Amino acid sequence: MKATFFVVGEWVDKYPESVKALADAGHEVMGHSNDHAHFNTLSADEIVADINTCNDKIEKITGVRPTLFRPPFGEYDDHVITTVRGMGIEPIQWDVDSLDWKDYDAATITQRVTSAVGPGSIVLFHNAALHTPEALPGILDYLLGEGYEIVPIGQLILQGTYNTDFTIDHTGRQCPME
Repeated sequence: MKATFFVVGEWVDKYPESVKALADAGHEVMGHSNDHAHFNTLSADEIVADINTCNDKIEKITGVRPTLFRPPFGEYDDHVITTVRGMGIEPIQWDVDSLDWKDYDAATITQRVTSAVGPGSIVLFHNAALHTPEALPGILDYLLGEGYEIVPIGQLILQGTYNTDFTIDHTGRQCPME
């Protein structure tokens, strides 16, 4: 199965071989900022520069320029969304937070995810979380057993133009325009 990994540029600098391995394995490698700044506090020029710096690093290693972006801390406002979309990049959030970064044990992470997931869910995990590797096999077994298909976000999101081809509802999910 393939997934999407949103990586910080500073992490790309430290672990280029891991970024290459993810891409070579067929996973999507997308941007999560260069240094995990609070994007709500940045100007449009600062947002563009930060994202381009991160995406340049990813593209240099993978040969693929990121088309998706996950704002650090999940912080965004209209200014951030407009700026990111103006770059031709789609901002991505999540609807299920594993809270793995809080170092919860594997059972707690598993319960949080399996009790909240639904069709089209995007689940947030972190690459440095202590118990995520222990929790993932059980989560994946549950999801597959329930008939879910694990896909990269690029295969999940609707293509087209916001407010022309799709809108986004109050839960953050894309809805096709009819």
